[in-house]
Amino acid sequence: MGTPHNNANPGDIAKTVLMPGDPLRAKFIAETYLDNPICFNEVRNMFGYTGEYKGKKVSVMGSGMGMPSIGIYSYELYTYYDVDNIIRIGSAGGLHPDLKLKDLVIAQGASTDSNYVAGLKLPGTYAPLADFGLLKKAYDIATEKDVHTMVGNVVSEDVFYTFEKDAAQKWKDMGCLALEMESAALYINAALTHKKALGMFSISDHIFTGESLPPEDRQVAFRDMMEVALELAIDI
Repeated sequence: MGTPHNNANPGDIAKTVLMPGDPLRAKFIAETYLDNPICFNEVRNMFGYTGEYKGKKVSVMGSGMGMPSIGIYSYELYTYYDVDNIIRIGSAGGLHPDLKLKDLVIAQGASTDSNYVAGLKLPGTYAPLADFGLLKKAYDIATEKDVHTMVGNVVSEDVFYTFEKDAAQKWKDMGCLALEMESAALYINAALTHKKALGMFSISDHIFTGESLPPEDRQVAFRDMMEVALELAIDI
Protein backbone atom coordinates (compact mmCIF):
# COMPACT_ATOMS: atom_id res chain seq x y z
CA MET A 1 0.00 0.00 0.00
CA GLY A 2 0.99 3.64 -0.17
CA THR A 3 0.23 6.88 -1.96
CA PRO A 4 2.35 9.10 -4.22
CA HIS A 5 3.26 11.05 -1.07
CA ASN A 6 3.51 8.41 1.67
CA ASN A 7 5.03 4.94 1.43
CA ALA A 8 3.90 3.73 4.87
CA ASN A 9 2.31 0.29 5.14
CA PRO A 10 -0.99 -0.47 6.90
CA GLY A 11 -0.47 -0.38 10.66
CA ASP A 12 2.69 1.74 10.47
CA ILE A 13 0.90 4.90 11.61
CA ALA A 14 -0.77 5.43 14.98
CA LYS A 15 -4.37 6.56 15.40
CA THR A 16 -3.10 9.95 16.59
CA VAL A 17 -0.58 11.97 14.57
CA LEU A 18 1.22 15.14 15.63
CA MET A 19 1.79 17.29 12.56
CA PRO A 20 4.35 20.11 12.53
CA GLY A 21 4.92 21.94 9.28
CA ASP A 22 8.65 21.28 9.18
CA PRO A 23 9.61 17.63 8.56
CA LEU A 24 12.86 18.22 10.46
CA ARG A 25 10.80 19.22 13.48
CA ALA A 26 8.96 15.91 13.13
CA LYS A 27 12.36 14.21 13.21
CA PHE A 28 13.34 16.23 16.29
CA ILE A 29 10.15 15.28 18.15
CA ALA A 30 10.57 11.60 17.28
CA GLU A 31 14.22 11.48 18.37
CA THR A 32 13.70 13.61 21.50
CA TYR A 33 10.42 12.34 22.92
CA LEU A 34 9.47 8.98 21.41
CA ASP A 35 10.76 5.58 22.48
CA ASN A 36 11.91 3.31 19.64
CA PRO A 37 10.88 5.66 16.80
CA ILE A 38 10.67 4.09 13.35
CA CYS A 39 10.61 6.20 10.18
CA PHE A 40 7.61 5.22 8.04
CA ASN A 41 7.94 7.85 5.32
CA GLU A 42 10.73 9.64 3.48
CA VAL A 43 8.94 10.45 0.23
CA ARG A 44 9.80 14.05 -0.77
CA ASN A 45 11.68 14.22 2.56
CA MET A 46 8.34 14.61 4.36
CA PHE A 47 9.50 12.55 7.31
CA GLY A 48 7.06 10.55 9.39
CA TYR A 49 7.81 8.48 12.50
CA THR A 50 5.97 6.19 14.85
CA GLY A 51 7.11 5.36 18.37
CA GLU A 52 5.83 5.28 21.90
CA TYR A 53 5.28 8.09 24.38
CA LYS A 54 4.78 6.92 27.94
CA GLY A 55 3.85 3.50 26.61
CA LYS A 56 1.29 4.63 24.01
CA LYS A 57 1.77 4.49 20.24
CA VAL A 58 2.06 7.96 18.71
CA SER A 59 3.08 9.17 15.25
CA VAL A 60 4.53 12.46 14.08
CA MET A 61 4.76 13.65 10.48
CA GLY A 62 5.52 16.89 8.68
CA SER A 63 2.78 18.63 6.73
CA GLY A 64 4.77 21.09 4.65
CA MET A 65 3.78 24.74 4.27
CA GLY A 66 0.33 25.94 3.32
CA MET A 67 -3.11 24.46 2.87
CA PRO A 68 -2.47 22.58 -0.40
CA SER A 69 0.30 20.63 1.33
CA ILE A 70 -1.43 19.83 4.63
CA GLY A 71 -4.57 19.16 2.62
CA ILE A 72 -2.85 16.27 0.84
CA TYR A 73 -1.11 14.74 3.84
CA SER A 74 -4.00 15.04 6.29
CA TYR A 75 -6.54 13.66 3.81
CA GLU A 76 -4.34 10.64 3.14
CA LEU A 77 -3.77 10.05 6.85
CA TYR A 78 -7.51 10.15 7.54
CA THR A 79 -8.62 8.07 4.57
CA TYR A 80 -5.78 5.77 3.46
CA TYR A 81 -4.23 5.16 6.87
CA ASP A 82 -7.32 5.33 9.12
CA VAL A 83 -5.88 7.99 11.43
CA ASP A 84 -8.50 9.31 13.86
CA ASN A 85 -6.84 12.42 15.29
CA ILE A 86 -4.40 14.96 13.84
CA ILE A 87 -2.88 17.57 16.15
CA ARG A 88 -1.23 20.38 14.22
CA ILE A 89 1.67 21.98 16.09
CA GLY A 90 3.26 25.03 14.56
CA SER A 91 4.34 28.62 14.95
CA ALA A 92 2.15 31.65 14.40
CA GLY A 93 2.32 35.41 14.23
CA GLY A 94 0.42 37.07 17.05
CA LEU A 95 -2.36 39.58 16.39
CA HIS A 96 -4.07 39.98 19.78
CA PRO A 97 -2.52 42.66 22.02
CA ASP A 98 -2.54 40.33 25.05
CA LEU A 99 -0.41 37.69 23.30
CA LYS A 100 3.27 37.55 24.18
CA LEU A 101 6.12 35.66 22.58
CA LYS A 102 6.15 31.96 23.58
CA ASP A 103 2.44 31.99 24.46
CA LEU A 104 0.33 29.10 23.25
CA VAL A 105 -2.69 29.63 21.00
CA ILE A 106 -5.27 26.87 20.50
CA ALA A 107 -7.40 27.33 17.41
CA GLN A 108 -11.09 26.95 18.20
CA GLY A 109 -11.82 28.07 14.65
CA ALA A 110 -9.81 28.87 11.54
CA SER A 111 -10.87 31.77 9.35
CA THR A 112 -9.23 31.87 5.95
CA ASP A 113 -8.82 33.72 2.67
CA SER A 114 -8.40 30.37 0.89
CA ASN A 115 -10.76 28.77 -1.62
CA TYR A 116 -9.87 25.30 -0.29
CA VAL A 117 -13.47 24.55 0.65
CA ALA A 118 -14.86 25.68 -2.71
CA GLY A 119 -14.42 22.20 -4.18
CA LEU A 120 -17.11 20.87 -1.84
CA LYS A 121 -19.74 23.06 -3.54
CA LEU A 122 -21.46 23.91 -0.26
CA PRO A 123 -24.51 26.20 -0.41
CA GLY A 124 -22.91 28.84 1.80
CA THR A 125 -19.82 29.77 3.84
CA TYR A 126 -18.34 26.98 5.95
CA ALA A 127 -16.76 27.74 9.36
CA PRO A 128 -13.86 25.30 10.02
CA LEU A 129 -13.78 24.31 13.70
CA ALA A 130 -11.61 22.17 15.97
CA ASP A 131 -12.90 19.10 17.76
CA PHE A 132 -14.13 20.39 21.12
CA GLY A 133 -13.05 17.29 23.04
CA LEU A 134 -9.45 17.67 21.85
CA LEU A 135 -9.56 21.41 22.46
CA LYS A 136 -10.79 21.11 26.04
CA LYS A 137 -8.22 18.46 26.94
CA ALA A 138 -5.41 20.48 25.37
CA TYR A 139 -6.44 23.60 27.29
CA ASP A 140 -6.62 21.67 30.56
CA ILE A 141 -3.17 20.15 29.99
CA ALA A 142 -1.66 23.55 29.13
CA THR A 143 -3.21 25.06 32.26
CA GLU A 144 -1.82 22.26 34.43
CA LYS A 145 1.62 22.90 32.92
CA ASP A 146 1.28 26.64 33.59
CA VAL A 147 1.65 27.49 29.89
CA HIS A 148 -0.03 30.82 29.14
CA THR A 149 -2.73 29.94 26.61
CA MET A 150 -5.39 31.72 24.59
CA VAL A 151 -8.22 29.96 22.76
CA GLY A 152 -10.09 31.45 19.83
CA ASN A 153 -10.11 32.13 16.11
CA VAL A 154 -6.93 32.07 14.02
CA VAL A 155 -6.43 33.00 10.37
CA SER A 156 -5.13 30.44 7.86
CA GLU A 157 -3.66 32.57 5.11
CA ASP A 158 -2.92 31.41 1.58
CA VAL A 159 -0.14 33.94 1.04
CA PHE A 160 2.83 34.53 3.36
CA TYR A 161 4.03 37.73 1.65
CA THR A 162 0.64 39.41 1.41
CA PHE A 163 0.16 42.40 -0.87
CA GLU A 164 -2.80 43.72 1.13
CA LYS A 165 -1.03 45.81 3.71
CA ASP A 166 -3.94 46.27 6.12
CA ALA A 167 -5.09 42.63 6.06
CA ALA A 168 -3.64 41.84 9.49
CA GLN A 169 -5.36 44.85 11.04
CA LYS A 170 -8.71 43.79 9.59
CA TRP A 171 -8.38 40.27 11.02
CA LYS A 172 -7.29 41.72 14.37
CA ASP A 173 -10.35 43.98 14.40
CA MET A 174 -12.51 40.85 14.07
CA GLY A 175 -10.92 39.34 17.17
CA CYS A 176 -8.61 36.84 15.48
CA LEU A 177 -5.70 35.83 17.66
CA ALA A 178 -2.94 34.88 15.23
CA LEU A 179 -1.89 34.21 11.64
CA GLU A 180 -0.82 30.80 10.31
CA MET A 181 -1.25 28.89 7.05
CA GLU A 182 -2.68 25.39 7.51
CA SER A 183 -5.45 24.85 10.06
CA ALA A 184 -8.50 25.68 7.93
CA ALA A 185 -7.66 22.92 5.44
CA LEU A 186 -6.99 20.46 8.26
CA TYR A 187 -10.31 21.25 9.95
CA ILE A 188 -12.18 20.97 6.65
CA ASN A 189 -10.61 17.57 5.95
CA ALA A 190 -11.49 16.38 9.44
CA ALA A 191 -15.12 17.40 8.94
CA LEU A 192 -15.23 15.84 5.48
CA THR A 193 -13.88 12.50 6.72
CA HIS A 194 -15.69 12.55 10.10
CA LYS A 195 -12.39 12.55 12.01
CA LYS A 196 -10.90 14.88 14.63
CA ALA A 197 -8.39 17.73 14.41
CA LEU A 198 -6.84 20.43 16.56
CA GLY A 199 -4.33 23.17 15.83
CA MET A 200 -2.06 24.73 18.43
CA PHE A 201 0.69 27.27 17.99
CA SER A 202 3.63 28.87 19.73
CA ILE A 203 3.76 32.61 19.12
CA SER A 204 7.13 33.12 17.45
CA ASP A 205 6.60 36.75 16.46
CA HIS A 206 4.04 39.50 16.88
CA ILE A 207 2.69 41.21 13.79
CA PHE A 208 2.14 44.61 15.42
CA THR A 209 4.95 44.92 17.96
CA GLY A 210 7.63 43.53 15.64
CA GLU A 211 8.95 41.26 18.39
CA SER A 212 10.42 37.95 17.24
CA LEU A 213 12.00 35.00 18.99
CA PRO A 214 15.62 34.18 18.20
CA PRO A 215 16.23 30.56 17.18
CA GLU A 216 17.46 29.42 20.61
CA ASP A 217 14.33 30.73 22.37
CA ARG A 218 12.02 29.23 19.75
CA GLN A 219 13.27 25.78 20.67
CA VAL A 220 12.21 26.22 24.30
CA ALA A 221 8.81 27.66 23.34
CA PHE A 222 8.17 24.86 20.89
CA ARG A 223 9.01 22.33 23.60
CA ASP A 224 6.11 23.62 25.70
CA MET A 225 3.75 23.15 22.76
CA MET A 226 5.18 19.74 21.87
CA GLU A 227 4.79 18.46 25.41
CA VAL A 228 1.18 19.65 25.63
CA ALA A 229 0.47 17.91 22.32
CA LEU A 230 2.16 14.68 23.40
CA GLU A 231 0.23 14.58 26.67
CA LEU A 232 -2.95 15.17 24.68
CA ALA A 233 -2.04 12.34 22.28
CA ILE A 234 -1.88 9.78 25.09
CA ASP A 235 -5.05 11.09 26.75
CA ILE A 236 -7.34 10.57 23.75
